[in-house]
Amino acid sequence: MPVPAVASSGRYLGQEERLRIADLRLGGAGVRAIARDLGRSASTISRELRRNSHPTTRSYRPYAAQKRCGIRAGRPKPSKLDDRLLAAAVEERLRKNWSPQQISDDLAVVFAGQDELQVSHETIYQSLYVQGRSYVGVHLHRHLRRGRSARKPRDTQLNAAGKIRDKVMLSERPKEANDRLVAGHWEGDLIVGSASASGSAIATLVERTTRFVILMHLPNGHSSAELHDGLIRVLEGLPAFLRRSLTWDQGTELARHVDITKATGVPIFFCDPGSPWQRGSNENTNGLLRQYFPKGTDLNAHSAQRLLEVATELNERPRKTLKGNTPADLLSELVSKKEIAPVASTA
Repeated sequence: MPVPAVASSGRYLGQEERLRIADLRLGGAGVRAIARDLGRSASTISRELRRNSHPTTRSYRPYAAQKRCGIRAGRPKPSKLDDRLLAAAVEERLRKNWSPQQISDDLAVVFAGQDELQVSHETIYQSLYVQGRSYVGVHLHRHLRRGRSARKPRDTQLNAAGKIRDKVMLSERPKEANDRLVAGHWEGDLIVGSASASGSAIATLVERTTRFVILMHLPNGHSSAELHDGLIRVLEGLPAFLRRSLTWDQGTELARHVDITKATGVPIFFCDPGSPWQRGSNENTNGLLRQYFPKGTDLNAHSAQRLLEVATELNERPRKTLKGNTPADLLSELVSKKEIAPVASTA
């Protein structure tokens, strides 16, 4: 098989430089002397000699070194998922909607001691996301929690940062919110509909202690004005002890956060850019909601009553993280202890 040509550039050593290295080595020059002669760093020369010298004699042969470099630069790289048995095992678990991390952990148990039948979660993601790599079945990315066929560029998240004025970062949120022992701290976000249904979205709120879910109907889009009016309506409908804080990502739909806080008394905190895990309960809930509101659909097709039905179904579902309790039961218990009227779900 022909060796791919390696283009010479300022970054990579070329054939002429490798010939010069060989000549200087024969003359007894050390690494630093060779580096000065070529105008390269000593670490570059040291790495070249370490990686491309003969594996047994450790002698440096410039044409053989160039060939090794060409082979190493060849694309595509071999993958563990070239093994069809391993690929089939991964594919089987993906079709069961297992996450790449769950698959990797399970294969480590099922094929313990067989390194060739184990694979990292990142390799599985690469096989699903990198165009032209068909190690596992076509369209299996649809079985991932987010259903994406490519990674979401971080730039799209980071560029939005800075557009919201006077934001207070998550690091300033009360410590009591972190351990989930005090109720009233909420996480919020949007799930957005298809691009063709411009403005189609649902706002989601999750209470950190009970995991109680509120779905907010946004029939007129998700502009900062719509979120301003909707959040004030929802937050003012909660009892005072359940209005301690709200954490959101850096989406510009919350540009009027200062006005929302003034109207409701609820301080709003913003996650760091590109850090969805800082709203872990909300992110998990949004993943569950995609079973009801699939990606690429018009979310305006769902009425406020339908949102209430879905929220109620989630709130009445026992949760392992709540030791088998439901969010609705836990919230009702909190309300009864405060001796106030029960909280109604707000759509």
